Amino acid sequence: MRIKPIGKRVLIKPVKEEEKTKGGIFIPETAKEKKKQGIVIELGDELKDVPIKKGDIILYTGYSSEEMEIDGEKYLILDSKDIVAKIEG
Repeated sequence: MRIKPIGKRVLIKPVKEEEKTKGGIFIPETAKEKKKQGIVIELGDELKDVPIKKGDIILYTGYSSEEMEIDGEKYLILDSKDIVAKIEG
């Protein structure tokens, strides 16, 4: 299945969080801090002149994203204004 966001929206795949610290200590779900990082999967039609492209890793904010599951994988559709940075390097 292929999802194409409409307008100024972006389809991202959230980056999976680590379950253990570097020292090997297990982190319970309730103690995890949600990272707001994701990989850009698809861009909406109105986002031709933005500095992000498919495959970029981004930081995002906001609570207005649409969450969905496709083929057992979690994805989010969010408004482009909720993207605050692109991770480079």
